[in-house]
Amino acid sequence: MFELKYHTPKEWADAVLADFDSFLQDHAAAEKKASGMAMSMLSHYPDRQKLVRAMTDLALEELIHFKQVLKLMTSRNVIQANDQKDTYIHEIRKLFRRGSEEFLLDRLLVAGVIEARGHERFALVAEALPEGRDKKFYDDIAKSEEKHKNLFVELALEYFAADIVYPRLEEILDAEAKICEQLPFRAALH
Repeated sequence: MFELKYHTPKEWADAVLADFDSFLQDHAAAEKKASGMAMSMLSHYPDRQKLVRAMTDLALEELIHFKQVLKLMTSRNVIQANDQKDTYIHEIRKLFRRGSEEFLLDRLLVAGVIEARGHERFALVAEALPEGRDKKFYDDIAKSEEKHKNLFVELALEYFAADIVYPRLEEILDAEAKICEQLPFRAALH
């Protein structure tokens, strides 16, 4: 449905594999936060029934992913870490505009872009991992994130006209690319 404008180099995956335990801790935190974001969305927009249904399903799916990452961590004797400030999320949230309709549109589109970035990066992790259970897990997670990316744009198109959605999506994609270009590679999703 859309393509990211910044393509993460494979060297990012090298940083992840160099400290995979830290990446797992960050991944668990990201899944937990994604579930919370979906719950927040359905709570703030109870009158938007399609959004409520979609966010209910998404919150559950992200929580299942969280549980799966915890299982992987347990198998490696890795404990959860305290949630860290995510510079990427902090910077991309600055794109939210004021005004209830603009804010909703931006929340949906930013969420779609974040999911697209997750899809790209989880696919890079899957590609870099040796054959086995972890590789399959990250391949499955990448596919899931791709569906989520499209879900958020579909929801935006449910509530806003395409001639409003797509130009704003382009603006967000441009800004997100600049954010990514400035971030160092580390053993974290963003």
